[in-house]
Amino acid sequence: MPDPHTSPATDLELLRTAAVTAGIIASSYFRRDLKTWTKGENASPVSEADIVLDKFLNSALTTARPDYGWLSEESTDDPARLERDRVFVVDPIDGTRGFIRGEDSWTVSLAVVENGVPVAGVVYAPARNEMYEASAGGGARLNGTPIVRHRPPDRQSPLIPAPGAVHQELQAAGLDYTRGPFYPSLAYRLVQVATGKLDATVVRRGSSDWDLAGAAAILAECGVMFEDACMGPMRFNEAEIRHGALAAFAEGSLRQTLTGALIKVYGCPEPQQDREWKTT
Repeated sequence: MPDPHTSPATDLELLRTAAVTAGIIASSYFRRDLKTWTKGENASPVSEADIVLDKFLNSALTTARPDYGWLSEESTDDPARLERDRVFVVDPIDGTRGFIRGEDSWTVSLAVVENGVPVAGVVYAPARNEMYEASAGGGARLNGTPIVRHRPPDRQSPLIPAPGAVHQELQAAGLDYTRGPFYPSLAYRLVQVATGKLDATVVRRGSSDWDLAGAAAILAECGVMFEDACMGPMRFNEAEIRHGALAAFAEGSLRQTLTGALIKVYGCPEPQQDREWKTT
């Protein structure tokens, strides 16, 4: 059992410290010659930096909280995490493709999930010097300053990044919006909805806990809705760590159009039907 005196705010301090050190380590590999390879059915890219950071974060975090479970993109999944009340959910480098290409929006994404809900989260973009963080009930901050969503006054229509097929459905639905910029780091893209740089974003089916949990903690503290188009609110640290099509949006008026477009493109699982995606 975790120490009942360890609060989300205390866990956030641990995540922040670990993320800063991880960022320093990752930066030593950034825009250098890297060893890279691919993994899984989707041939997802991996770099040597991903593995180095994963080992560092595992040591730093689990040494500090030995009773917490562990779930990371770069570690073999241990089902023992399902028996823990609190679990670290980690993506050492979110946006590895961008990292390898030398783009600067990659992030270190860390979260503590308690009983299925992210209660502390960090999305750190070292190359942009941007630290997004939040703890349950403690608010969200960017570089230490409370995040106050600000939509530029000259923006005439919602700014929403979307995959091509979803973009077509949104247009067909008559939504007046501008197609927003794409960031290789999904976590970074999500937190831009919290700041107001984006009005919403949609996520294709198949993202994993480690892509989402850190940003989910931040969105929750900013009052941004983030849900599965078919199933509604998400839970983390389940046996199945992959998710359906998702939408994050600050204005409730966008919900029906966004979720409707996602359902048309990706569909919904049949009732009581187990998802076929495999944990990697």
